[in-house]
Amino acid sequence: MTQSPELSGFPPVLAPDAAILLLGSFPGVASLAQAQYYAHPRNQFWRLLGACLEVEALHLLPYEERLRVVVRHRVGIWDVVASCRRKGSLDAAVTGAEVNPLAAYLREHAPRLECIGFNGGLSWKLGRHLADHGYRVCRLASSSPAAAMYSFEQKLEQWRPLFACRS
Repeated sequence: MTQSPELSGFPPVLAPDAAILLLGSFPGVASLAQAQYYAHPRNQFWRLLGACLEVEALHLLPYEERLRVVVRHRVGIWDVVASCRRKGSLDAAVTGAEVNPLAAYLREHAPRLECIGFNGGLSWKLGRHLADHGYRVCRLASSSPAAAMYSFEQKLEQWRPLFACRS
């Protein structure tokens, strides 16, 4: 049996004035292929984020414009895992995960960061220690199409309270 190739994630989308950070686990196959966060057409990330930011058509904008809107709203996007091996897109298939240096990086590059939302179970498992560094953290229902047990509305209900940090 051949070993999966080592995969590398994306750099953070994070401005120094960010108040909120959404941390995923690691980009899926579609995201890696397109070099875009949350590129799978059934992933609800951009719809959820648009609803939370009251930018309803966010998911319809070109990717670079979506990123500009996110930064303007003082929201950052990153993943907990910097590199790993994985076949497919499921978090359960991740092996050999190398975690990003989250606390040190965030302290230096996003000094106004207050709240971190973890998009799914693996990101929560590997990153919830950030609460020990003074951040308000919360586990969010995953935006992944694999998390079909929650409707869009149920996910949105979990996501919305995080965005009170921007006020």
